[in-house]
Amino acid sequence: MTQTSLTIRDFRPEDAEAVAAAHRAGREHLVMSAEVLRWLNARPGSDEHFRTFVAELDGRVVGGVRCGVVTGTSTAGVGHANGSVLPEFRRRGAGTALLAAAEGHLTALGVTELHSWLDEEPASLGFAAARGYATGRSAQFGGRDLTLPLPPSPELPAGVELRPATDWSDDPRPLFLVDADAVRDEPGEVPMDVLEYEDWLRGTWERPDLDRALTVVAVVDGEPAALSLAQTDGVDRYWSAFTASRREFRGRGLAKLAKAESLRLAAAAGYRRAYTSNDTTNAPMLAINAWLGYERCAGELKGIKRLA
Repeated sequence: MTQTSLTIRDFRPEDAEAVAAAHRAGREHLVMSAEVLRWLNARPGSDEHFRTFVAELDGRVVGGVRCGVVTGTSTAGVGHANGSVLPEFRRRGAGTALLAAAEGHLTALGVTELHSWLDEEPASLGFAAARGYATGRSAQFGGRDLTLPLPPSPELPAGVELRPATDWSDDPRPLFLVDADAVRDEPGEVPMDVLEYEDWLRGTWERPDLDRALTVVAVVDGEPAALSLAQTDGVDRYWSAFTASRREFRGRGLAKLAKAESLRLAAAAGYRRAYTSNDTTNAPMLAINAWLGYERCAGELKGIKRLA
Protein backbone atom coordinates (compact mmCIF):
# COMPACT_ATOMS: atom_id res chain seq x y z
CA MET A 1 0.00 0.00 0.00
CA THR A 2 1.30 3.46 -0.93
CA GLN A 3 2.29 5.51 2.12
CA THR A 4 1.41 9.19 2.18
CA SER A 5 2.54 12.02 4.40
CA LEU A 6 -0.32 14.21 5.73
CA THR A 7 0.37 17.67 7.13
CA ILE A 8 -2.16 20.13 8.60
CA ARG A 9 -0.93 23.70 8.87
CA ASP A 10 -2.02 27.33 8.76
CA PHE A 11 -2.98 28.97 5.47
CA ARG A 12 -0.39 30.83 3.42
CA PRO A 13 -1.23 33.27 0.62
CA GLU A 14 0.25 30.93 -1.97
CA ASP A 15 -2.29 28.25 -0.92
CA ALA A 16 -5.26 30.30 -2.10
CA GLU A 17 -5.70 28.82 -5.58
CA ALA A 18 -5.55 25.22 -4.33
CA VAL A 19 -7.89 25.81 -1.38
CA ALA A 20 -10.40 27.63 -3.61
CA ALA A 21 -10.27 24.76 -6.12
CA ALA A 22 -11.04 22.25 -3.35
CA HIS A 23 -13.93 24.42 -2.13
CA ARG A 24 -15.50 24.62 -5.60
CA ALA A 25 -14.86 21.02 -6.68
CA GLY A 26 -18.19 19.45 -7.60
CA ARG A 27 -20.01 22.62 -6.57
CA GLU A 28 -20.52 24.76 -9.64
CA HIS A 29 -22.92 26.91 -7.61
CA LEU A 30 -20.23 28.24 -5.23
CA VAL A 31 -18.56 31.51 -6.20
CA MET A 32 -15.30 31.69 -4.25
CA SER A 33 -12.08 33.18 -5.58
CA ALA A 34 -8.50 32.85 -4.44
CA GLU A 35 -8.45 36.62 -3.96
CA VAL A 36 -11.22 36.40 -1.37
CA LEU A 37 -9.44 33.63 0.50
CA ARG A 38 -6.29 35.74 0.72
CA TRP A 39 -8.35 38.69 1.93
CA LEU A 40 -10.22 36.64 4.54
CA ASN A 41 -6.96 35.46 6.03
CA ALA A 42 -5.23 38.85 5.92
CA ARG A 43 -7.90 40.83 7.79
CA PRO A 44 -6.96 42.36 11.15
CA GLY A 45 -7.88 40.29 14.19
CA SER A 46 -11.42 40.43 15.52
CA ASP A 47 -13.72 38.59 17.90
CA GLU A 48 -14.32 36.07 15.11
CA HIS A 49 -10.76 34.70 15.44
CA PHE A 50 -11.00 33.59 11.82
CA ARG A 51 -8.49 30.97 10.77
CA THR A 52 -7.91 28.69 7.78
CA PHE A 53 -6.13 25.37 8.02
CA VAL A 54 -4.86 23.55 4.94
CA ALA A 55 -4.11 19.87 4.33
CA GLU A 56 -1.03 18.73 2.44
CA LEU A 57 -0.64 15.20 1.12
CA ASP A 58 2.93 14.48 0.07
CA GLY A 59 3.55 18.22 -0.20
CA ARG A 60 0.46 19.05 -2.28
CA VAL A 61 -2.32 21.24 -0.88
CA VAL A 62 -5.49 19.16 -1.32
CA GLY A 63 -8.03 20.92 0.91
CA GLY A 64 -8.76 23.45 3.59
CA VAL A 65 -11.18 24.44 6.34
CA ARG A 66 -12.24 27.97 7.29
CA CYS A 67 -13.37 28.45 10.88
CA GLY A 68 -14.15 31.06 13.49
CA VAL A 69 -16.48 32.25 16.21
CA VAL A 70 -19.95 33.39 15.09
CA THR A 71 -20.26 37.14 15.73
CA GLY A 72 -23.24 39.45 15.42
CA THR A 73 -25.31 37.33 17.78
CA SER A 74 -26.23 37.54 21.47
CA THR A 75 -25.78 33.76 21.68
CA ALA A 76 -22.34 32.96 23.07
CA GLY A 77 -20.18 29.95 22.32
CA VAL A 78 -21.16 29.23 18.71
CA GLY A 79 -18.54 28.60 16.05
CA HIS A 80 -18.48 27.84 12.33
CA ALA A 81 -16.26 25.54 10.28
CA ASN A 82 -16.58 24.79 6.58
CA GLY A 83 -14.08 22.88 4.52
CA SER A 84 -13.52 20.45 1.70
CA VAL A 85 -10.94 18.21 0.08
CA LEU A 86 -10.37 17.62 -3.63
CA PRO A 87 -12.46 14.56 -4.62
CA GLU A 88 -9.49 12.47 -5.79
CA PHE A 89 -7.79 12.87 -2.38
CA ARG A 90 -10.72 12.02 -0.13
CA ARG A 91 -10.83 8.99 2.21
CA ARG A 92 -7.18 9.48 3.07
CA GLY A 93 -7.61 11.27 6.40
CA ALA A 94 -7.30 14.88 5.25
CA GLY A 95 -10.92 15.86 5.93
CA THR A 96 -10.90 14.28 9.39
CA ALA A 97 -7.65 16.01 10.31
CA LEU A 98 -8.83 19.39 9.03
CA LEU A 99 -12.02 19.17 11.03
CA ALA A 100 -10.10 18.16 14.15
CA ALA A 101 -7.83 21.20 13.75
CA ALA A 102 -10.83 23.53 13.44
CA GLU A 103 -12.54 21.96 16.45
CA GLY A 104 -9.39 22.30 18.52
CA HIS A 105 -8.95 25.95 17.58
CA LEU A 106 -12.56 26.80 18.44
CA THR A 107 -12.70 24.78 21.65
CA ALA A 108 -9.72 26.76 22.94
CA LEU A 109 -11.76 29.93 22.30
CA GLY A 110 -14.70 28.69 24.37
CA VAL A 111 -16.90 27.49 21.53
CA THR A 112 -19.31 24.80 22.72
CA GLU A 113 -21.49 24.40 19.62
CA LEU A 114 -20.07 24.11 16.11
CA HIS A 115 -22.05 24.69 12.91
CA SER A 116 -21.00 23.46 9.48
CA TRP A 117 -22.83 23.37 6.14
CA LEU A 118 -23.00 19.89 4.61
CA ASP A 119 -23.62 19.00 0.99
CA GLU A 120 -26.98 17.27 0.67
CA GLU A 121 -25.49 14.01 -0.60
CA PRO A 122 -24.75 10.70 1.15
CA ALA A 123 -20.96 10.93 1.40
CA SER A 124 -20.97 14.35 3.04
CA LEU A 125 -23.81 13.54 5.43
CA GLY A 126 -22.25 10.20 6.36
CA PHE A 127 -18.86 11.80 7.01
CA ALA A 128 -20.44 14.36 9.36
CA ALA A 129 -22.65 11.86 11.17
CA ALA A 130 -19.67 9.60 11.87
CA ARG A 131 -17.94 12.55 13.54
CA GLY A 132 -20.78 13.50 15.84
CA TYR A 133 -22.74 16.02 13.79
CA ALA A 134 -26.54 16.13 13.86
CA THR A 135 -28.41 17.83 11.03
CA GLY A 136 -30.49 20.98 11.38
CA ARG A 137 -31.85 23.47 8.87
CA SER A 138 -31.84 22.92 5.13
CA ALA A 139 -31.04 25.36 2.35
CA GLN A 140 -31.15 25.21 -1.41
CA PHE A 141 -29.06 26.74 -4.15
CA GLY A 142 -30.58 28.22 -7.25
CA GLY A 143 -28.86 28.86 -10.56
CA ARG A 144 -29.81 30.95 -13.56
CA ASP A 145 -28.44 31.43 -17.08
CA LEU A 146 -28.01 35.19 -17.44
CA THR A 147 -27.80 34.91 -21.23
CA LEU A 148 -31.54 34.12 -21.20
CA PRO A 149 -34.06 36.97 -20.97
CA LEU A 150 -35.09 38.20 -17.54
CA PRO A 151 -38.76 38.83 -16.74
CA PRO A 152 -39.88 42.43 -17.28
CA SER A 153 -39.37 44.42 -14.10
CA PRO A 154 -42.50 45.80 -12.40
CA GLU A 155 -43.09 49.51 -12.68
CA LEU A 156 -41.46 51.53 -9.91
CA PRO A 157 -44.00 52.83 -7.36
CA ALA A 158 -44.18 56.56 -6.75
CA GLY A 159 -41.36 57.78 -4.54
CA VAL A 160 -39.16 54.72 -5.20
CA GLU A 161 -35.86 54.76 -7.05
CA LEU A 162 -33.18 52.12 -7.63
CA ARG A 163 -29.59 53.20 -7.10
CA PRO A 164 -26.20 51.45 -7.07
CA ALA A 165 -24.37 51.02 -3.78
CA THR A 166 -21.55 53.14 -5.20
CA ASP A 167 -23.72 56.14 -4.29
CA TRP A 168 -22.91 55.39 -0.64
CA SER A 169 -19.17 54.80 -1.06
CA ASP A 170 -18.30 57.71 1.22
CA ASP A 171 -20.73 56.68 3.97
CA PRO A 172 -22.26 53.19 3.71
CA ARG A 173 -23.89 53.30 7.16
CA PRO A 174 -27.44 53.69 5.68
CA LEU A 175 -26.90 50.37 3.86
CA PHE A 176 -25.65 48.75 7.05
CA LEU A 177 -28.90 49.79 8.75
CA VAL A 178 -30.90 47.94 6.09
CA ASP A 179 -28.72 44.85 6.40
CA ALA A 180 -28.65 44.82 10.21
CA ASP A 181 -32.42 45.23 10.47
CA ALA A 182 -33.20 42.56 7.89
CA VAL A 183 -30.72 39.94 9.10
CA ARG A 184 -32.50 39.78 12.47
CA ASP A 185 -35.34 37.95 10.75
CA GLU A 186 -33.21 35.56 8.67
CA PRO A 187 -33.98 31.89 9.42
CA GLY A 188 -31.22 30.30 11.49
CA GLU A 189 -30.25 28.47 14.65
CA VAL A 190 -28.91 31.62 16.34
CA PRO A 191 -30.37 35.14 16.17
CA MET A 192 -28.19 37.66 14.33
CA ASP A 193 -29.33 40.44 16.61
CA VAL A 194 -26.22 42.46 17.54
CA LEU A 195 -24.44 43.12 14.26
CA GLU A 196 -21.93 45.93 14.71
CA TYR A 197 -21.12 48.51 12.04
CA GLU A 198 -17.35 47.93 12.18
CA ASP A 199 -17.85 44.17 11.79
CA TRP A 200 -20.18 44.76 8.83
CA LEU A 201 -17.62 47.03 7.18
CA ARG A 202 -14.88 44.45 7.69
CA GLY A 203 -16.92 41.40 6.71
CA THR A 204 -19.30 42.68 4.00
CA TRP A 205 -18.55 46.13 2.63
CA GLU A 206 -14.79 45.64 2.25
CA ARG A 207 -14.96 42.20 0.60
CA PRO A 208 -12.97 42.33 -2.64
CA ASP A 209 -15.69 40.41 -4.52
CA LEU A 210 -18.50 42.78 -3.51
CA ASP A 211 -19.52 44.55 -6.71
CA ARG A 212 -20.94 47.86 -5.51
CA ALA A 213 -22.01 48.85 -9.01
CA LEU A 214 -24.16 45.69 -9.26
CA THR A 215 -25.41 45.97 -5.66
CA VAL A 216 -28.76 47.71 -5.94
CA VAL A 217 -30.52 49.76 -3.27
CA ALA A 218 -34.24 50.53 -3.32
CA VAL A 219 -34.73 54.03 -1.97
CA VAL A 220 -38.08 55.31 -0.71
CA ASP A 221 -38.41 59.09 -0.49
CA GLY A 222 -34.63 59.36 -0.19
CA GLU A 223 -34.21 56.62 2.45
CA PRO A 224 -32.58 53.23 1.71
CA ALA A 225 -35.31 50.65 2.31
CA ALA A 226 -34.10 47.44 0.62
CA LEU A 227 -30.97 46.12 -1.06
CA SER A 228 -29.56 43.24 -3.05
CA LEU A 229 -25.86 42.61 -2.39
CA ALA A 230 -23.92 41.26 -5.37
CA GLN A 231 -20.62 39.41 -5.34
CA THR A 232 -18.80 38.22 -8.47
CA ASP A 233 -15.72 36.31 -9.54
CA GLY A 234 -14.81 39.19 -11.86
CA VAL A 235 -15.18 36.93 -14.92
CA ASP A 236 -18.61 35.49 -15.61
CA ARG A 237 -20.18 34.28 -12.33
CA TYR A 238 -22.49 36.30 -10.08
CA TRP A 239 -23.58 35.53 -6.51
CA SER A 240 -26.57 37.10 -4.78
CA ALA A 241 -25.20 37.46 -1.25
CA PHE A 242 -28.20 38.96 0.58
CA THR A 243 -31.48 40.51 -0.53
CA ALA A 244 -33.86 42.02 2.01
CA SER A 245 -35.93 44.99 3.16
CA ARG A 246 -36.13 46.89 6.40
CA ARG A 247 -39.07 45.76 8.50
CA GLU A 248 -41.19 48.87 8.01
CA PHE A 249 -40.88 48.63 4.20
CA ARG A 250 -41.77 44.97 3.73
CA GLY A 251 -44.69 43.78 1.66
CA ARG A 252 -44.13 46.41 -1.04
CA GLY A 253 -42.02 44.38 -3.47
CA LEU A 254 -38.88 46.45 -2.92
CA ALA A 255 -36.50 43.51 -2.47
CA LYS A 256 -37.86 42.00 -5.67
CA LEU A 257 -37.25 45.24 -7.54
CA ALA A 258 -33.68 45.52 -6.22
CA LYS A 259 -32.75 41.93 -7.05
CA ALA A 260 -34.27 42.08 -10.52
CA GLU A 261 -32.33 45.27 -11.29
CA SER A 262 -29.09 43.78 -9.95
CA LEU A 263 -29.50 40.76 -12.24
CA ARG A 264 -30.27 43.02 -15.19
CA LEU A 265 -27.09 45.00 -14.56
CA ALA A 266 -25.06 41.80 -14.16
CA ALA A 267 -26.31 40.43 -17.48
CA ALA A 268 -25.52 43.74 -19.18
CA ALA A 269 -22.00 43.61 -17.71
CA GLY A 270 -21.38 40.21 -19.31
CA TYR A 271 -21.92 37.84 -16.39
CA ARG A 272 -23.29 34.54 -17.66
CA ARG A 273 -24.30 32.53 -14.58
CA ALA A 274 -26.10 33.71 -11.45
CA TYR A 275 -26.40 31.77 -8.19
CA THR A 276 -28.17 32.27 -4.90
CA SER A 277 -28.99 30.34 -1.72
CA ASN A 278 -31.97 30.39 0.62
CA ASP A 279 -33.26 28.60 3.67
CA THR A 280 -35.96 26.20 2.49
CA THR A 281 -38.46 27.86 4.86
CA ASN A 282 -37.96 31.30 3.32
CA ALA A 283 -41.02 31.15 1.08
CA PRO A 284 -41.10 34.86 0.07
CA MET A 285 -37.54 34.86 -1.27
CA LEU A 286 -37.94 31.46 -2.90
CA ALA A 287 -40.96 32.87 -4.72
CA ILE A 288 -38.94 35.88 -5.90
CA ASN A 289 -36.17 33.60 -7.15
CA ALA A 290 -38.66 31.41 -9.01
CA TRP A 291 -40.13 34.52 -10.69
CA LEU A 292 -36.60 35.58 -11.67
CA GLY A 293 -36.00 32.19 -13.32
CA TYR A 294 -33.70 30.52 -10.79
CA GLU A 295 -33.82 26.71 -10.75
CA ARG A 296 -32.73 24.53 -7.85
CA CYS A 297 -29.26 23.12 -8.52
CA ALA A 298 -28.10 21.79 -5.13
CA GLY A 299 -28.99 21.52 -1.45
CA GLU A 300 -27.22 21.59 1.89
CA LEU A 301 -27.98 20.86 5.54
CA LYS A 302 -26.66 22.52 8.66
CA GLY A 303 -24.46 20.18 10.68
CA ILE A 304 -24.39 20.85 14.44
CA LYS A 305 -22.01 19.37 17.00
CA ARG A 306 -21.62 19.95 20.72
CA LEU A 307 -17.95 20.38 21.60
CA ALA A 308 -16.46 19.21 24.89
